[in-house]
Amino acid sequence: MSPMDAAPRPAPPRINPLQRIWLRELGMERLWLRTPPAVPVAKAGSVASGATPGQTPAAASPGGPSTAPHSPIVAPTPVEARLDAPTAAPVADAAPVAAPAVARTAPAEPASGRASAIPASILNRTGPPPRPAPKVEVQEEAPPPIPVAEAVKDANLEQLAAQVVACAACGLCKGRRHAVVGQGAQPTRWLVVGEAPGEQEDRQGQPFVGRSGQLLDAMLAAVGMSRERDVFITNVIKCRPPGNRNPKPEEIAACSPYLMRQIALLKPERILVLGRFAAQTLLGTDATIGNLRGRVHHLKTDEGVQIPVIVSYHPAYLLRSPSEKARAWQDLKLAAREL
Repeated sequence: MSPMDAAPRPAPPRINPLQRIWLRELGMERLWLRTPPAVPVAKAGSVASGATPGQTPAAASPGGPSTAPHSPIVAPTPVEARLDAPTAAPVADAAPVAAPAVARTAPAEPASGRASAIPASILNRTGPPPRPAPKVEVQEEAPPPIPVAEAVKDANLEQLAAQVVACAACGLCKGRRHAVVGQGAQPTRWLVVGEAPGEQEDRQGQPFVGRSGQLLDAMLAAVGMSRERDVFITNVIKCRPPGNRNPKPEEIAACSPYLMRQIALLKPERILVLGRFAAQTLLGTDATIGNLRGRVHHLKTDEGVQIPVIVSYHPAYLLRSPSEKARAWQDLKLAAREL
């Protein structure tokens, strides 16, 4: 063994379970309980502090007690004695020498300075440790959506159609199959405006394709009009309401800018409005369809142009009430006379 060996390490300071919990919460449990480094201590038989290198200690000289100055001899520990036993030289006729005890006192505080890092108020606190405050992730606020009227003000017909397909301005977008933009002649003589797509329109993505569409085509043909040549057909609401219910005011408000932009781009000579909700939306009134039909209204565009507006019954209503077809025919003739 080497002439110098480490003294036994002092046991770490005892802490109670509550202090251990505090240390763990602070992340200092391992640091506090780490054993301080051992202090080197001279072994028995090693060179004394006053001896010169190569000098034999008095206890190891064969001639008996040495006359050299007394030097402190450290008594070997049991482990060191066992390790040194095979190689230690026997001492003959040597008077027993009492080895002075080496004072091994624990330092006032650990060498690593852990005691100064933990306040006594924390170590002496009673009760469970406080839970750490949850981390609150700061999320960047999404920019507010651009209003529909602002988004479509400079769009052409193709861009407008793409915006309608991607629209999520109201809850109707969640249940639709297809958004129904509109279909017909461009440029157009008549703009026919319905209320909202039905089941068949939602399936096919085209306006007025069910039984209502067949009746509308027959009505237009009676006054010499065709959707392929003269008429563009659209709706105030571009997505089907669930169960074909009436559109809600917020849905009409969210979707009507698309219709107003279509009117500005198509510049129709006449507008034939079919149904109460479409008439009230376009004319900005709460009047019933019975009070609105039978006369010519006018819609003023942003360019200052006055477009004649004729109000009539929706074809779906005429299918349920065939007796009203005569009044609808009068409305069509009124629209045709205004050309």
